[in-house]
Amino acid sequence: MISPLLFALALMAQDAEAAEAIAAAPPEAAAETVEAAFPPGAPRDPYGLVAWCYGALSAHKGLRDQVMPEVTRIETTFRRPGSSLEDDLKVYDELDELSAENLALFSRAMEAAEKASPRPINAHGADAIRRGRITWSRANDLPKARLAQEWMSWTLPARCEATATVLEQRAALMGPAFDLTAEPGPVAGGAPAVDGDGGAAPQDTGAGGGAVVEPPPGG
Repeated sequence: MISPLLFALALMAQDAEAAEAIAAAPPEAAAETVEAAFPPGAPRDPYGLVAWCYGALSAHKGLRDQVMPEVTRIETTFRRPGSSLEDDLKVYDELDELSAENLALFSRAMEAAEKASPRPINAHGADAIRRGRITWSRANDLPKARLAQEWMSWTLPARCEATATVLEQRAALMGPAFDLTAEPGPVAGGAPAVDGDGGAAPQDTGAGGGAVVEPPPGG
């Protein structure tokens, strides 16, 4: 008969392999309903992709205060017949709120994956966030009208939200399997911290309105 200790160790080994697969499995397995193309320069594993999305979206959101005066000028100058400037500008407030919600989702998904993974993965996440922020790394080099137009037309790649939702769910399900001790120690790292400041100009993200900026190396 197998002893309880050996049985528990066997379960831990199986759970560890499953949890590692959460972060390393191809996005097709992590987000089966997502068929959109990958953003240029983004990692292809679910955890890395979500971290990239966090970086790109946080940089876009961080540019809001910088670009809104020019956005307002553009919206004021080029009015559609029968349209309301107030209503059009309200859209940007709604998008800002949606960005905050998505950033919270991405952060939760990354943290859940890091806690469920039997190996440290937060360094990979930090690098993916950096690569995402490169999307806007040359913002200060663009004329303000061009930057505002790029900012207005950019949309979050379709894979981001769906992949993050599935990643968070699967990681949360696997998490308790690793909490087999009475006093589990804290997970090193956690979701890499990123400030909300914008960095610079956009490259083509494949999500609409991409700027003419070379993609980051690797991918």
